[in-house]
Amino acid sequence: MNTYGIHSIHGRAPTLATGLKLANPKLSVWVITGDGDGLSIGGNHLLHCLRRNVDIKIILFNNRIYGLTKGQYSPTSLPGHKTKTTPMGSIDYAFNPLSVALGAEATFVARTQDTNTKHLGEVLGRAARHKGSAFVEIDQTCVVYNEHAWEHTTDPEVRDDNVLFLEDGKPLVFGKNRDKGLRMNNFEAQVVGLGNGVGESDLLVHQPGLQNTSYAYMLSRMENPDFPLTFGVLRDVTRPTYDGMLDIQVAQATERLGAGQLGKLYRSSDLWEVK
Repeated sequence: MNTYGIHSIHGRAPTLATGLKLANPKLSVWVITGDGDGLSIGGNHLLHCLRRNVDIKIILFNNRIYGLTKGQYSPTSLPGHKTKTTPMGSIDYAFNPLSVALGAEATFVARTQDTNTKHLGEVLGRAARHKGSAFVEIDQTCVVYNEHAWEHTTDPEVRDDNVLFLEDGKPLVFGKNRDKGLRMNNFEAQVVGLGNGVGESDLLVHQPGLQNTSYAYMLSRMENPDFPLTFGVLRDVTRPTYDGMLDIQVAQATERLGAGQLGKLYRSSDLWEVK
């Protein structure tokens, strides 16, 4: 088919994308999904695509609501959130998309925001260059059904104190005056003020290339108001891809058994003629 994209069955885009990538490895395959589509009806497909490390890019827009289907609560809606389907407030514990991706051992995990176009472009560029499954959460606001979801990270008056931009090899510093940071204290992250004996050398240094997911998982769990929300690449590691390993197996089988013949395969077992 001569097309730029396919509108697949709701929730099943990772499955279709996997098939496309295996059939045509030269394609750059991207999945565009949301917090409801990707983590509810399509959650199972998302997990297995990530754990297999299929060389596709998954973009998940997170507005913490079912925006297109008129405002039901979604897997990322916060506890207590009142919607048309939770008029007394949600009693569900919310999914954290980044934590889910890291739990599935995704080799590239990042978060950015729709309104920060410069940062968005940089993160998507890194995802595009990554060889393997790349998962990018893009926080966006549903102006109709959940307009306050991310205002603490978009309001110019407060956002700098609520967001930490991750930079490879740099200390974890944030704040409007760049006077706050993160360090470890008894195996937990701790927000500290810089000065009075605390310097950048005391802070954690960002290392997205760690094979162990513990550090990236810790970053993914940080939430306001106790911690800043992390934006940038949390994890970026190299691992053989599913499609690459499948190509090797096919080549090995062909070398051992010869090129397959579809007609011969059809007639290799009992046949029935339907009239």
